Amino acid sequence: MTAKSVSRYPVPDIKDMPDDIREVVLAVQEKVGFVPNVFLVLAHRPDEFRAFMAYHDALMERDSDLTQAEREMIVVATSNDNGCPYCVIAHGAILRIRAKNPTIADQVAVNHRKADITPRQMAMLDFALKVSNDSRAICDADFEALQAHGFSDEDIWDIAGISAFFAMSNRMANFTSMRPNDEFYALGR
Repeated sequence: MTAKSVSRYPVPDIKDMPDDIREVVLAVQEKVGFVPNVFLVLAHRPDEFRAFMAYHDALMERDSDLTQAEREMIVVATSNDNGCPYCVIAHGAILRIRAKNPTIADQVAVNHRKADITPRQMAMLDFALKVSNDSRAICDADFEALQAHGFSDEDIWDIAGISAFFAMSNRMANFTSMRPNDEFYALGR
């Protein structure tokens, strides 16, 4: 059996990566037991790798009223809507782990309106998809609907930022033909 390509672009060997990027990649490998292909693919362009990771961490790791699982729900729902298998599969695995629920990622990816989530999370995902698909139509009523579910203006910024960032990420993953790691499929099940 022939190994499938990780990307349509060259993927550098870990030993050939700049020191700071190699340290990040090896730290992730130590933590999760493998190197997610996104790190390998983005390392093709080191400056963009650094910028991508900095913005990713600013959105996904900051203190917020959104839970880690809710952030991953946003990624999974919008990534599926954008047709990005890498992000649905990779972040679906993270969602299963963070939500401690083996079915939630599949439900959110297929149709969040049928998923076993709270009305608050449903409103959050409806808004995230609006940011992803029709941001020019966002109006005060959208903010009012989210505020009625207890979201602050900063929470709403987080929802929009995650949706917008992963729209870019989805497009990069699709254009590079980024292949999901096989390990992701079994995580959290």
